[in-house]
Amino acid sequence: MNIEILCIGNLKEGYWRDAAGEYLKRLAPYCKTRVTELRETRLPKGAGAAGEAEVVRREGEALLAAAGTGRFCAALDIRGSRLSSEAFAEKLGELACGGESDLCFVIGGSLGLSAAVLARADLRLSFSDMTFPHQLMRVILLEQLYRGFKILRNEPYHK
Repeated sequence: MNIEILCIGNLKEGYWRDAAGEYLKRLAPYCKTRVTELRETRLPKGAGAAGEAEVVRREGEALLAAAGTGRFCAALDIRGSRLSSEAFAEKLGELACGGESDLCFVIGGSLGLSAAVLARADLRLSFSDMTFPHQLMRVILLEQLYRGFKILRNEPYHK
């Protein structure tokens, strides 16, 4: 299985890079995982709602271009479906068994995802009603992917 994580911005702090790197290393036996960092659009000071909408639109266009067509795409969205770790693992297994070997997960920037990105998504996935920094969300997603593969193979890790 090939998994690409599309995200706005990069991991600036070393501890986020270390955590993400650890889970990417752990995922290597289970799937080919790639993280694609797209440029964050800066919001000018005092831009207001129209400026925020423009940032979301531009970042959305970049995410849509990177996601392309013809592959399963899951957008991380606070209003999305919530799955337990077991249900998430089951979804990964269903996708693999159904011939979906190329997946992408989309993490927006600090202002969220555009309506166009959400419309493109085959699955809108929420990890909580809480809002998390997008750097932390990347680490959480990587950990849940790793946990999901461990669950699917009945290997120790998930308790």
